[in-house]
Amino acid sequence: MAGCAARRALVVGSRWWSRSLTGARGPRPLCAAGGAGTFPPAATTTRRHLSSRNRPEGKVLETVGVFEVPKQNGKYETGQLFLHSVFGYRGVVLFPWQARLYDRDVASAAPEKAENPAGHGSKEVKGKTHTYYQVLIDARDCPHISQRSQTEAVTFLANHDDSRALYAIPGLDYVSHEDILPYTSTDQVPIQHELFERFLLYDQTKAPPFVARETLRAWQEKNHPWLELSDVHRETTENIRVTVIPFYMGMREAQNSHVYWWRYCIRLENLDSDVVQLRERHWRIFSLSGTLETVRGRGVVGREPVLSKEQPAFQYSSHVSLQASSGHMWGTFRFERPDGSHFDVRIPPFSLESNKDEKTPPSGLHW
Repeated sequence: MAGCAARRALVVGSRWWSRSLTGARGPRPLCAAGGAGTFPPAATTTRRHLSSRNRPEGKVLETVGVFEVPKQNGKYETGQLFLHSVFGYRGVVLFPWQARLYDRDVASAAPEKAENPAGHGSKEVKGKTHTYYQVLIDARDCPHISQRSQTEAVTFLANHDDSRALYAIPGLDYVSHEDILPYTSTDQVPIQHELFERFLLYDQTKAPPFVARETLRAWQEKNHPWLELSDVHRETTENIRVTVIPFYMGMREAQNSHVYWWRYCIRLENLDSDVVQLRERHWRIFSLSGTLETVRGRGVVGREPVLSKEQPAFQYSSHVSLQASSGHMWGTFRFERPDGSHFDVRIPPFSLESNKDEKTPPSGLHW
C-alpha cells in the first residue's frame, strides 16, 4: 500500500490516476482505477482503495507502470510511454516535431504595431523553438477524457476518388514536451490502439523497449506535409490561456477554382480557481483573396465547456477553407462567470499558410 499512499489523485472523468508528488525521488508506481496491463506480482500488489469521498464505489487503484523522472532538456524517443499531465490519458510517443512557439504572454516590450492588412492589432512576437510529439492515445482512456477533450484525430483531405471530403485517424494527438509524464511498463502491448503494433515493435534490449517499425517510418515520410506541426500560438486573457495549432491539409479543385483547407486545434486552460463557462465564439477570417468573414455562434463543436479547478482544460479541433493559398484567423471566446457576468478572451491571431512544395494529399492508410 505504501507505494501508492504518497500520491495525489488526478481525476480524468470517472478514471482516477495517481501522480508522484513534486520533488519525489526515485521510481514511483503509476496507478489507475480499474487497472491495465500485465505486471510482475510485486507490482500488481501495489494498490489501495481510493480514499476520496467522491471516488466511484468499488474502484481500486492498480499499478500500470513506474514513473520516470521527466526530462528537463532533450527529447523523448520513439516508443516512450507517458501520462498526459493535463488530460490524464496514457499514450506513447511516435516521433517529435520542432515547432515555433509564439507566446504573446512573453512578447517583447516593443510597442504594438498599427493594425495590419488583416484587420487586427499585432504585438511583436518572436517564435521560440519548442518540442511537440506525435502520439497515440490509449483507447481505454478515451471515454474518460471525452468531457474535456475530443478524442483527438489527425484529419486528412481525401483525394478526388474518395467520396468523403475529409477522413480522420482517431487517437492521434500532438503533445507539448512539458505535458509528458514518462513511465515504464513491463507489458509488451501497454497501449491499446489499432496502430500500436503496426507502428511499434517490442525489443527488450532497447530503452524504451518499443522501436519504430518500417511502417511508421514510411507513414511519417509519406504524410509528412500534412502531419508536421510548425507554428504554435498562445495568449492569456483574464487567466484563460488559449493555445492554437494550425495544420495545412491540402488543396482541392471545385467549380474551376482552388479551395485550400486547414485544420486547427485549440486548447483552453483556466489558470485560476474560479469556475467559468465558454458561451460564445467570435471568429474573423481574412483571406489573401481580399475577403473578411465574421463567424459567431454558441460554444464550440456543439459544446459549452466548463473550466474549473478540477477540470481546468478543454481541447477541440475544427476546420476552415479558403479560396486563396493563405490568410489569417483571430477572434474571441466569450466566457460566463457564476454570477452571470461575461468577459471576452482573445484568440491569438495565426496565419493560414499553404505548403509551397505541395504534393498529392494522402488517400488513406495503406501498407
